[in-house]
This record gives sequence, structure tokens and C-alpha cells, in this order.
Amino acid sequence: MNHVKLKNLPKSDRPYEKFLDLGAHALTDSELLSIIIRTGNRELSAVEVVHQILSGKQNNILNIYEFTVDELCRFPGIGKVKAIQIKAIAELSRRISKTKSGYNLKMNSPLSIANYYMEQLRHKDEEHFFVAYFDTACNFLGDEHLSIGCVNSAFVSPREIFKKALSKNAVALVMIHNHPSGNPTASTEDKRITKRVQECGDLLGIKVIDHIIIGDNRYFSFKEEKIIE
Repeated sequence: MNHVKLKNLPKSDRPYEKFLDLGAHALTDSELLSIIIRTGNRELSAVEVVHQILSGKQNNILNIYEFTVDELCRFPGIGKVKAIQIKAIAELSRRISKTKSGYNLKMNSPLSIANYYMEQLRHKDEEHFFVAYFDTACNFLGDEHLSIGCVNSAFVSPREIFKKALSKNAVALVMIHNHPSGNPTASTEDKRITKRVQECGDLLGIKVIDHIIIGDNRYFSFKEEKIIE
């Protein structure tokens, strides 16, 4: 099979030229990513190499989150340096998304909090438990990543949750964790843990505003479901 190199493509089909002439929005995912990896190999152009990467697993750009460095290195034309570059782009996109969402983060808005954590958590293969803290003016004071693994009483410690709250002078908090299955519906254990943390918060005068579970582009809010009033 004959493969056309980028330099031999019509100018309008070359990613660099298209970017300059038409803007980033005019490029496909493969073309944008090919600008990052720059070259392919003797048989495949950069665009063709990237197309192979994007055709696996999720069959879209989400593959750059899903594939590990070692898995990326199995594709023709992708060495360790290019694999690391691709993973760096994936991480940057997560951070950009989180920073952008952070400008709209509101303590009493489950949607704004879900948006803030969505890209960070929706791709995880394990459950990650975060707590977001807020002051008396409802300002976001930051968060703490408190556990990785099944979210249950063995992993979620009210002592750690409120120790961090006191160190930040927080008066309210929101718990956040993900369901790797993609289904964010709260389990019996999720509800039990939430009630236990609420009871501890009541004793300390620190209000548990919500517990948000992140799924695949979906979320479950204890506040919205009126499990937390």
C-alpha cells in the first residue's frame, strides 16, 4: 500500500498549512494531534499514525486519556518521546478544562462542581474521593484528594475530612467521588458514608453541602436528589 507523506499532500490538506490558513477549528482530531507528533515513519504519515491511535478503544480523541505510554509505544511511528508528548497534551487538556470550570465554581451549584471535576475523574479506572472546602462567604478554599479505591468506611475517614476542614478554616464542604462504571447513581454504601460524615459535621459546626458522584458525562447530586437538605 502506498502512503502519501505530508510534504507531498496538497497544501490545503497539510495540517500546518490548514492551521495557518483556516484556524485550529478547521482541523480534524487526527490533524491536530499530528501537529504535535510531527512525523510518522517510513510507511505512514503523521496523520495516518494518529488515525490508528484514535481508532482504538473509544474510537475517538478520548483514546489519548485511555492509552498508557507503553500502549502508545506499540503503534508504528510512536516512540517513548512521542507517547509522553501525547500524554502531556491529555493532561494539559484536563487542567485547562478544570481551570476554566473553576471560574464558575459555586458551593450551592452541583452542576458547577460536577463540571469542575468531570474531566479529571470520568476517565479513572478506580474510585477517587475528593473533598472541596468553602469559607463563610462561599469562596472555594481548595480541595483534598483523600483516597483511591472503593469508597467505603475503610477508605473514607471523617477524621481526615474534618482535620483538613479545620486547617483551612472551612465552614462547609462538598464530597466528590467517581464511579468507574460510568453510572453515577448513589449506592447504599455511598448514602451510608454521606450520613456518617454529615453527623460528624453537625457536631463540629461544619456543614456538608453535597456529595456529588461523577459518572461518564453524568453526575449524581445528593443535594439535587434531596438526600441532603
